[in-house]
Amino acid sequence: MDYQLSGKTALITGGATGIGLAIAQRFILEGARVVVSGLHQEELDSALQELGEHSRGMVADLTAQGDPERLVALALEAGPIDFLINNVGIFEVRDFFETDDAQWLHYFNVNVMSGVRMTRLVMKAMLDRGHGSIVFISSESAIKPQPWMVHYGAMKTCLLGISRALAELTKGTAVRVNSILPGPTSTEAVKCYHREIAAQKGITAEQVVQAYFDETEPTSLIRRMIEPQEVASSVLHLAASPALNGMAMRVEGGTIRAIV
Repeated sequence: MDYQLSGKTALITGGATGIGLAIAQRFILEGARVVVSGLHQEELDSALQELGEHSRGMVADLTAQGDPERLVALALEAGPIDFLINNVGIFEVRDFFETDDAQWLHYFNVNVMSGVRMTRLVMKAMLDRGHGSIVFISSESAIKPQPWMVHYGAMKTCLLGISRALAELTKGTAVRVNSILPGPTSTEAVKCYHREIAAQKGITAEQVVQAYFDETEPTSLIRRMIEPQEVASSVLHLAASPALNGMAMRVEGGTIRAIV
């Protein structure tokens, strides 16, 4: 399918690693220019080398004053921002009773406010032009919260509300705001987590994954980890399809027992 993205600019936060990098790769394959952010220079340099000449990026902490503005300014050097993918987030397993207020506020700042800040900087210009697309990367945890990371599910649920409310501002324009709910995805961070568990239990990482779907995610229909590229393809379709607005798309392998 030709999404007609030649000459378009996509700004992808957290685009130096994991799902964000896969999204950047997918947009470039469709002819778009991409601007990505990363937290570490080494990761950013590696990503830009992999993405090639149609990519630019900067090290940016979207919780730090001035960094969101600098990132948007970099993206605008290539022209209007056609796509904003709010991908930055922290995935971390934590005991609810050992997570204090400061940690909750930090998670909120990263997982929710980074997207709020970026959208506030970008969306008004989209509305003025009458076209543009924003996607918030939520999670299956938004509607299937897990007790081993209460904070994460709460933040991802919040993104669904923000996304839908912002979509209401687009009525009568070709601007769209959507969210996407990936399920268990085989990013490097997740694979590292699996290796740590495997070392603790004296088993293989493959056995950790099998046990995960046997015990923790038994409702999964595909019974495997999702690849970042699979999530990226769904993000691209959601971002570039003119009739999709105000929706939450599931890419979680059927772990959520619901029709819609």
